Amino acid sequence: MIGLLLLQTAALLILLARLAQGRTRLPPLAPVLKNEPQTSVSVIIPTLNEENRLAPCLEGLHQQGNLLKEVLIVDSRSTDGTLKLVEAMTKRDARFRWVTDDPLPPGWVGRPWALQYGFDQATSEWVLGIDADTLPQPGLVAAVVKAAETGKYDALSLSPCFVVKTNGENWLHPALLLTLIWRCGPTASAQDAPADRVLANGQCFLSRRAMLANQGGYSSAKASFCDDVTLVRHLARNGVRVGFLDGSRVLKVRMYTSFMETWREWGRSLDLKDATTPIQQLGDVVFLVLTQGLPLPLLIVLAINGLIPSSDLILTALIAVNGILLALRLLLLLAMANGFEGKNIFFWLSPLADPLAVLRIILSSIRRPKRWRGREY
Repeated sequence: MIGLLLLQTAALLILLARLAQGRTRLPPLAPVLKNEPQTSVSVIIPTLNEENRLAPCLEGLHQQGNLLKEVLIVDSRSTDGTLKLVEAMTKRDARFRWVTDDPLPPGWVGRPWALQYGFDQATSEWVLGIDADTLPQPGLVAAVVKAAETGKYDALSLSPCFVVKTNGENWLHPALLLTLIWRCGPTASAQDAPADRVLANGQCFLSRRAMLANQGGYSSAKASFCDDVTLVRHLARNGVRVGFLDGSRVLKVRMYTSFMETWREWGRSLDLKDATTPIQQLGDVVFLVLTQGLPLPLLIVLAINGLIPSSDLILTALIAVNGILLALRLLLLLAMANGFEGKNIFFWLSPLADPLAVLRIILSSIRRPKRWRGREY
């Protein structure tokens, strides 16, 4: 018991240090609806059979101002109605263009390859990678460019407002998201974190084109299933000023549509194994078990057995440490609430899903994906 107490106490101190980064957290970016373009932006959207998700993304980009110069939809030979959606938009907005990427080269994963293919054809000063499942809100493009220029970032990504509708999404999604916050700290300037703790969101990832060209484009993340984090950590290690800000007012995303899809699809990359060393990954798994997976079950077991409160000094200290960890978890749930749209009672019950979320990270850590977005690897 004393060994567990020492481990959890050390993990708690590490967690508090990470959460302290939140003191520099900036408010959510405000939409920028009026602007006089002093620069230009090329948007790249990788697609592969996105008929059921792409239309809101295209419509949201259509509503962006004239800072947006072009939208390149880089398709990997979709067999559904994706092309029809794009063709309909190209007739409404000349900024939209459909391109088919070359066959996947050896050693590349589909998404970074599509981004690289679009990047090679982009002509603007800024390049903005957008995922097909996003819902860009009015003023997004101008807002993210303004934030990058104001903060002097050469690469900047935004966290979105997550749209959740089913009970399963509401319950599991916040618990999985918390594994990122526990490991890397809250959304803040990435300059506050060491390079191996920097986070990014590939759903909305802005880069200065000249900088990214000098860094080899997306090649540093070519084999990664979490290419956004792999890329941004490569950039941070090479001295590039990178940022990760709250974009919940300008970007929404419906990532998954059920408990099982959330478990299966997000869990494949959420371990970040392609962006971390094996030792760091092992440390992260142990850390998550101690700080997120264990506190609530342990307190429940102790309560059922009548051990709360306790006259035993070590047991009392163990209860206190786990109580603090659970309190931090509940406080973070409150802080995360504004980043979720459509939440219901199951969102507030998501701490009960923490052990399951940690288990998903463990399982993902020991397995490399063999199928991703319709491709076999």
